[in-house]
Amino acid sequence: MSVSTHITAQRTTLWAEVAVLGVALIWGASYPVAKGALTHMPVLLLIFWRFALAALVMTTVAFRDLRAAGRADLLAGVLLGGILCAIFLAETWGISMTTATNAALIISLCTIFTPFLEFGLRRRLPPAGVMAGATVAVSGVMVLSGGMGALGAGDLLILGAAGLRAVMVVSTKRLMEGSRLSSAALTAVQAATVAGLTMALLLVQSGRAGLLVSADIGGWASVAFLSLFCTVGAFYVQNAAVRRTSPTRVGFLMGTEPLFGFALAWAILSEPATPVALIGAGLIVAGTSLGLAVDRQS
Repeated sequence: MSVSTHITAQRTTLWAEVAVLGVALIWGASYPVAKGALTHMPVLLLIFWRFALAALVMTTVAFRDLRAAGRADLLAGVLLGGILCAIFLAETWGISMTTATNAALIISLCTIFTPFLEFGLRRRLPPAGVMAGATVAVSGVMVLSGGMGALGAGDLLILGAAGLRAVMVVSTKRLMEGSRLSSAALTAVQAATVAGLTMALLLVQSGRAGLLVSADIGGWASVAFLSLFCTVGAFYVQNAAVRRTSPTRVGFLMGTEPLFGFALAWAILSEPATPVALIGAGLIVAGTSLGLAVDRQS
């Protein structure tokens, strides 16, 4: 590889990682916004409309890519969409049963799940520094949430969603490596899959009436934000970034999400920001930074 090609590759990776940090910020905002949206509509309905709108937008954007896509690539996208649906069922129900702060913090445990899953599939342990960084970050989450013994049913659902997020990141890297399916087309297939699965659940549960929403402008504004920014924009960026960097680095960068969620839950929902919470936030930053530094050198 020439020097210029190496520099270009490094810049591409850097911009991919900066973009993932942007995703973490947007997803951090999604917790207080989703908490507010759930006062207007139930969990399944919120997920359906969020992803139906996202599917409509992304199918329009990626129409040509979807028509040219091979069957194997589309099936891989549907599989990833199924994982994504499971994540949001667990995550959104969890948010409805716990605080936005707890949800944002506990979801960051994907930071420790991702490297163990990625390296475990290679039948070896992550580097010691990566494990140390993950441990420090998780310690921060435990400080912020009050420890594992303080986790309720909603918190445990968020914990399950964190594990599924790790599966999602690693699966995207493996299934899409060498794939000709564009990131926009992949996002469209995933969104359509989630919308289709949740629509089926709603029809079984309540019939056609289950698809109707009685929400004010604030409720629909929340759905629009969750769909266009937290789904269309964020998943497109994540799908593109995970192809240009390692799943472990994506996992650690996404580990900064709880900091943004914590800050925005305090600013928007007036959830408390105590000295203990600030210590926990500092541990998350330190652990994430350590894990990224070690993984970059390995």
